[in-house]
Amino acid sequence: MIEDELLKWRFKLGSKDALQRIYEKYLNYMLTLAMALLHNQDEAEDVVHDVFVSFAESAAEFRLMGNLKSYLTICVLNRARDKIRSGVRVYAYSKKPESESLDFVTPENTIISTEEAKRLNHAIAQIPEQQREVIVLHLKGQMKFREIAKLLGVSVNTIQGRYRYGLEKLRSLLNGEA
Repeated sequence: MIEDELLKWRFKLGSKDALQRIYEKYLNYMLTLAMALLHNQDEAEDVVHDVFVSFAESAAEFRLMGNLKSYLTICVLNRARDKIRSGVRVYAYSKKPESESLDFVTPENTIISTEEAKRLNHAIAQIPEQQREVIVLHLKGQMKFREIAKLLGVSVNTIQGRYRYGLEKLRSLLNGEA
């Protein structure tokens, strides 16, 4: 996008307004990805904070020729991977499911939705990391398979396979087959 190219250029020149605009533009997207990968709001916020702090500190050496959104996505993925690999993780689930409709809010529906969200989040956390990343990038990040393939440096067929196998694993976990 032209706006991103201008923001990158202004950021490189040290513009705090450019950094602020990048933050505002990509914060929700990055938090969504981090939350989907980590299933813990505090850890997701820490990851995004760390990414933006590192990004802000890199202004003088910043030389991104590619897509800003892809760059930030890779940064979030790498930080989330580091958190996962560190082994010190606490799973916490959101208190309010995203799909909850105000027309049907009852205590019973809220409990059912919350329990379903917990089951899904727990199942997603159990699938292999590479499959989880593809599912999260495709469903939460709204990225096409071709974009994910380019981002991760693998073929589109590999991404489609990871997605398919990840969904199959999720189905088996949710159906109690695994």
